[in-house]
Amino acid sequence: MNHEMLEKNIGWMAILIILVISIGGLVQIVPLMVGAQTINPAPGIKPYPPLQLAGRNIYVREGCYTCHSQMIRMLSWETQRYGHYSVAGESVYDRPFQWGSKRTGPDLARVGARYSDEWHKIHLMNPRDVVPESNMPGYPWLADNTLDIADVQANLRALQTLDDAYSNEEISNAAAGLAGKTELDALVAYLQHLGNQTDFAALNAGAKP
Repeated sequence: MNHEMLEKNIGWMAILIILVISIGGLVQIVPLMVGAQTINPAPGIKPYPPLQLAGRNIYVREGCYTCHSQMIRMLSWETQRYGHYSVAGESVYDRPFQWGSKRTGPDLARVGARYSDEWHKIHLMNPRDVVPESNMPGYPWLADNTLDIADVQANLRALQTLDDAYSNEEISNAAAGLAGKTELDALVAYLQHLGNQTDFAALNAGAKP
């Protein structure tokens, strides 16, 4: 079948287009599904503790991902500003993962421990109190909302069915660590968690031939 005949036969053209796209998709997707670097946690990465998990859910609920990515690219100006580039193994316990390219605000992949808890709380309540030029909205209601402990425990049990390493004892004991905590406390705990778990020395050592 020559090119001219193919262009005139819509049916064959559609079949071949689908075939080419399917092959290209499989070549890109299948290695990601079976590659150890994408399905195994990076060194130091463990399932989120209950408080940080609750904070992550609040982060997603409030749409923080629409302005902040958690994806540092392998470009010098990115790593110099934000830190070590992101690897897939850091996100194996993220459902959904927070990678992306939208940055109205800075990337948060390595924000953990850069600021104090108090700074984060003030910033979340009214960002302009610490960053006068910020256009980020405030989230003062988070300080008034206490965590729904039963909801967090249900989330832990659901993740347990997906083979996240939560024991029944950890799920039962989660209530003690969540008691009296607000949504603001949980979100700050999640932000302080970001970028602090990966053992980059072990990661880089393993990446060498």
